[in-house]
Amino acid sequence: MSWLQRLRAAFAPGGQPPDARVSRWVVVDVETSGLDMHRDRLLAMAAIGLRVDWTERRIDVQLADSFEVVLRQDQASSRDNILLHGIGVQSQLAGIEPVAALQAFADFVGADPLLAFHSAFDQTLIGRHCRQHLGRVLPNPWVDIEHLCAVTHEQVQARSLDEWMAHFGIQCPRRHQAAADTLAECELLLRIWPVLSRQCGSWRDVQRLAGQRRWLMSRLH
Repeated sequence: MSWLQRLRAAFAPGGQPPDARVSRWVVVDVETSGLDMHRDRLLAMAAIGLRVDWTERRIDVQLADSFEVVLRQDQASSRDNILLHGIGVQSQLAGIEPVAALQAFADFVGADPLLAFHSAFDQTLIGRHCRQHLGRVLPNPWVDIEHLCAVTHEQVQARSLDEWMAHFGIQCPRRHQAAADTLAECELLLRIWPVLSRQCGSWRDVQRLAGQRRWLMSRLH
């Protein structure tokens, strides 16, 4: 279902507005040619939908509601970079044209909230490439999963995704592969959900809670 169809369904008779008691979130992960979010290239994107029921205080991973794409590159990334994420030369050169890939991603996420671990990186990469190839930046709100982990589990001394996964005993057979990392991030949200759902009753509450972490980090720096 496209974002327009979802929006129409939301306001159909008996429907609910986008921030209603049942909503869809989308967890996102990217693979890139390097770690410079302002200069490196976007190689691949993956996303998985979550169904959030605030009335039941329940969150479910919707594996059937998933997305993955490799963007076509004019030149493949370095050998060391390929060894990290496993997207080989031929896969990069034979990927989907960036305009089509980014439009497909925009259609998949619709107007729904986006979450990622250290989301500033994903948001900047996707935003920069959407601006370049689509002439616009996606309007979706973003929240950093790491911020939610930190404010719901203040006693845990973890920072990286690997550290949080180790704390909760989450296994990921192929780290640094977008689809696998996205699923691991969904599992991480499931682990913190009991605390998160006690402190929040809507997406706006989640944004405010994540904002507490941003404010604290800004004070520390």
